[in-house]
Amino acid sequence: MSNTPSIRSGIAVPRYTSYPTAPHFSDRVDAGTYASWLSEINPGDALSLYLHLPFCDRLCWFCGCHTKQVRRYDPIADYLEALHVEIETVAGHIGRKQKVGAIHFGGGSPTMINPADLVRLRAQLDTVFDVLRSCEISVEVDPNDITEDRLDAWAAFGVTRASFGVQDFDARVQQSINRLQSFEQTKEALDGFRARGVTSVNLDVLYGLPHQTEDTLAATIEKVVALSPDRVALFGYAHVPWMKKHQSMIDESWLPDASARFAQAALGANLLTHAGYLPVGIDHFALPEDDLAKASRANTLRRNFQGYTTDQAQVLIGLGASSISSLPQGYVQCVTATHDYSRRALAGELPVARGYKLTSADRARGWIIENLMCRFGFSAAQLRTLFPAEADALLAQAALLAAADKDGHVRYADSHFKVTEAGRPFVRVVASGFDAFLGTSSARHSAAV
Repeated sequence: MSNTPSIRSGIAVPRYTSYPTAPHFSDRVDAGTYASWLSEINPGDALSLYLHLPFCDRLCWFCGCHTKQVRRYDPIADYLEALHVEIETVAGHIGRKQKVGAIHFGGGSPTMINPADLVRLRAQLDTVFDVLRSCEISVEVDPNDITEDRLDAWAAFGVTRASFGVQDFDARVQQSINRLQSFEQTKEALDGFRARGVTSVNLDVLYGLPHQTEDTLAATIEKVVALSPDRVALFGYAHVPWMKKHQSMIDESWLPDASARFAQAALGANLLTHAGYLPVGIDHFALPEDDLAKASRANTLRRNFQGYTTDQAQVLIGLGASSISSLPQGYVQCVTATHDYSRRALAGELPVARGYKLTSADRARGWIIENLMCRFGFSAAQLRTLFPAEADALLAQAALLAAADKDGHVRYADSHFKVTEAGRPFVRVVASGFDAFLGTSSARHSAAV
């Protein structure tokens, strides 16, 4: 990563975990649309599941997720009853015990689920789906929730990968984001999963946090490396208080400016690569033998709502409030409010709030953007093969972007559009050049770096 900041680092653009992005979904896609799409899933395909638990026992001020704080377990128990019914309803519309090759638990804090409820949830999934023996099962872990019983329950569920949000181990930074989590807590929970056979661990680190400096980030990464995770995600903190009101608890004067953020991102990347991690995409790092690094080398890396992934499934079913499903026909998002979600799910409805039906032009632009985000370029010949009707216009657009580039960030030659090494930190900005929706709504986004 270049150590020279650019004006592009402060440009606000989407993170491109989908195209079009969620602000452009609408209620024109409803439960009837979703039911039709579910019935059209190929019987022989293995799909992926994302289960969302929108509860935490504390509200971290930096968080951009759909979640809320609870002090009792009752709301979680009630929500899980609705989730059970939604799982059955979705499977009913598919019409068979579809194979499942990957399950991801996100939140909120899914590790708040009690062991007995986790046993029931696995039984429900096994009843209505064919969960493959090779299924990758991952969970986002809050070490503050972990007990020996919960570790045993997640191991019995079949978890293969545990993901820990570290953010920054510096006490002042943690206090400023209301996320107190010591290195010792993290290590104890991580060791607990490993002792139960979980062989893949990834840690999330943030830069751009309040009171964060290059020194605090360097100290955090040193501790992260000492834990020997298989993967590390180095994300830029997205300060979006207009979307997440609790982020207004963070005084903007505490935040590093664009130049400092860029320096932190560069430092973090350098420290991780020097520790033996290979860069994957724009913000992930993996040990050479990790599947994510292998996928990057083999040009099979994908990007979905969970970020970079090795998952090749054509169908990702989101279950739970605010979750998003991705199908060949388009995207579907569940209602966000847990009360409305539970009411509709318990009534046997598909609790759909909105979505988007893809056109051929959307698919072509989405293919370009995913290739830029995963491989920093795309082949004109492959674009013409996959999307012949759209190729000429999009290649003309690529030529214009390359001609207008004065920073040496992109190059279009020999039938290949490529983001240069200097341009890689700004690939989200480059990708936005192919986004036909950008600027067509009031949606606001976070800084590119």
